[in-house]
Amino acid sequence: MIDHDTYPELERGTVAPDEMNLRPQNNFVNILVLRELQSHAVFTTNGQDADLASVAVGEGDERDEYSPGLMFMRKQTGSDRRFAKALQRDLGLFDEDEDDCTMQVNEMCQDCPECILYGSAAGDDAISITSRVMYDTAYTLRDATVVIDEKFQNAPGGDYAKTAEATIREPDFFEPGTLFPSVVTLRDATPAELAFVLGITRKNKRYGATTSRIGRTKNHILGVYAGSEEGPANLELTRDVIQRLQRDSAVEYDSLHDVTSAENLDPKRVANHVQESFDESISADNLDLNRISKNTVSELIEIATGDEFAEVLAEQREYSRQFLPDPE
Repeated sequence: MIDHDTYPELERGTVAPDEMNLRPQNNFVNILVLRELQSHAVFTTNGQDADLASVAVGEGDERDEYSPGLMFMRKQTGSDRRFAKALQRDLGLFDEDEDDCTMQVNEMCQDCPECILYGSAAGDDAISITSRVMYDTAYTLRDATVVIDEKFQNAPGGDYAKTAEATIREPDFFEPGTLFPSVVTLRDATPAELAFVLGITRKNKRYGATTSRIGRTKNHILGVYAGSEEGPANLELTRDVIQRLQRDSAVEYDSLHDVTSAENLDPKRVANHVQESFDESISADNLDLNRISKNTVSELIEIATGDEFAEVLAEQREYSRQFLPDPE
C-alpha cells in the first residue's frame, strides 16, 4: 500500500485519498528533476525557431546576460500526459467493454487518475478539471549559440543537370547533452498520485516534436520535497546553478560567460549543484518544505515502475471517480 500509514513522512504535502475534494488546500510536493537530452530535440512554438529568452545572471561587476533555450511547460506536460494515459492502458485500468481515455479535447473520461490529476477540458457535464500537477518553463544552463544547431538542407531534384534551388531550413535542434533544471509540483495529491507522477517522470524518455525520431531525454530525479508551499522556480535555480559552476574549484570557469558558453557540462556535477541550490534556497527563504528520504522515494519509484502498480492505480481510480460531484 502507498498511504500515510506505510509512509508517514508523506502526510505533509499530500492528502489521504478519502480527503480529495474540489476545494484547494496548501499541500505541495516538489519533485526536483534535471532533464538531460540524449539526442537532438525540437522545442518550438512556431514549428521552426527555438524558443529563447534573455536572462541576467550575477550581480555587480560579475553580472552577465545570456540567451537560454526554453522548454515550455506544455512541452513537458503534453509528453508526460500521453505517457501516463498509455501507462494506464498497459496496466489494464480500463475494462474491455469500457471506453478508453484519450487526449482528444472533450473526450477525456474524467474519472481515471490521469484525468483527475492532470486536469481535463469540459466533458459531458460541461465541467472542466484544473490540473493539480504544475510545470514551469525550463531554461538551458548554456547559451542558445552552443546548445542549438540550425540545420539546412538542399532539395536539388532528381535530374543530372540541376538549376539552383532555394535552401530549405529545418527546425532548430537542441544538441544532445543539453541540461534543463526543472521542478514538477503536485498540489493536494494523494500518495498514490505522487507515485504515479514519479513513475511517469522516471520512465518517460521522449519530449518535444517528432519524438518518433528524436527527443530522447533522461530525467534525473534529484529529490522530493513536501510541505505547505512551492519551492524555488526553475529560473531561480538555473541562475544560481550557473553561479555555483563558476565558483566550483574543480572546474576552470573564470567568468559566468565561460559557463554559459561552455562546449559541455558534466551532468553529475550539475545535478549536485541543482540539489544543493534547492536545499539551500529552502533554508535561506525559510520555506515550509521537508525533503522526503531517499529510501522512501526509491521505494515509491520501484512500485510505480512495476506491474504491481496496477493494483495501486485501480484503487486510486475508485477515489478519482468520486472527485467530481454526481450530476443532478
